[in-house]
Amino acid sequence: MIFQDNVIRDYLRNVYFVTGTACGGKTTTVKALGEKYNIPVYVIDEQFTIHKLMSDKEHQPNMNREFKDADEYFGRSTEEYKSFLLDNSREQLDYIVMDLIRLSQDRIILCDLHNSLDDLIKISDPSRMAFLIRNPAKEITEEYSNRPDHQPFNDYIHSATDYEKAKKTCDDTLYELNIDYYNYIRNSDFFWLDRADNRSVDEVVSLVEQHFGWRQLKDFEVLKVDPGTDLADELLSFIENCSWVEVKEHLYNLVKNARFTDWETMFVAKADGKIIGMTSVMKEDYYDLPDVYPWVSSVFVSEEYRGNRVSEKMIAFANDYLRKLGFRKSNIPCAFAGLYEHYGYSFVREITNLGGGQDYLFAKNI
Repeated sequence: MIFQDNVIRDYLRNVYFVTGTACGGKTTTVKALGEKYNIPVYVIDEQFTIHKLMSDKEHQPNMNREFKDADEYFGRSTEEYKSFLLDNSREQLDYIVMDLIRLSQDRIILCDLHNSLDDLIKISDPSRMAFLIRNPAKEITEEYSNRPDHQPFNDYIHSATDYEKAKKTCDDTLYELNIDYYNYIRNSDFFWLDRADNRSVDEVVSLVEQHFGWRQLKDFEVLKVDPGTDLADELLSFIENCSWVEVKEHLYNLVKNARFTDWETMFVAKADGKIIGMTSVMKEDYYDLPDVYPWVSSVFVSEEYRGNRVSEKMIAFANDYLRKLGFRKSNIPCAFAGLYEHYGYSFVREITNLGGGQDYLFAKNI
């Protein structure tokens, strides 16, 4: 079975790739980003042994090729060695894609990837790619080998009978693999950072997170809005100035006149000292479905704060509120599929709204 590239890109929309040339700082950067944002990090080099165990000689011949010792491994010509590394990357890519699809359905994943540019642009969008590059000097093997996470490679290359010859083969191969790539990226419209500019790790992380559109939310919280409070007045101002033209008048009147019964209420997300999002829990929504409730409705996040999973946090807060009231399921309507499934919701059926349009009903056990 062959999956079309657009299908894979859609399923990998929660994956952000940090890639580039050898010794460009990829692994250091993704691990710093992952720690800063509490995001899982997927390093493909750490997965190779697992993927090799899953592979077979018929479909992944390069991944299953065995060498009797370092002399045989590094005794090949530069062209043979380069071809072998590229073929390994292509064979492993299927496993990588399947792993990332599985891991990223309901959360953001950071991936340290070193596959070719042709492979990468098939599975992702430039807005989710950061290229960390370094001019591939001919003496790069020792720098690569001396890293603690590359100690097995260091031990292996030093087991060669003629270490200097093995190192030269490796240096030449890495240079040929990376020099054209390095020059192409530097002259492209992709987002890239050259290690030669001597930025600190914190500076690199800051620039990459800006490119990805990430920001750390200061003093983030989700709050229940009680009628007649200062927070309700603040919400009215937020609704009045939001870009959701289709429903803002309805929501404004709902909050202003406190048209809530029993457990119905509004919630807001606040960060940086202001409201940045809102949602509600209601008995009824824009549908003639009296037997379907409660609804998590009116989910909206200001444009400049999207991408920070604010919607997910508000929905989780709303579901916690409903669960404490004794509800065991919540419903969300949506005009399209592919969004709320990432928050644990499942498609139920198509529904007709009061305007005659077709929407989708999603539900989740809480």
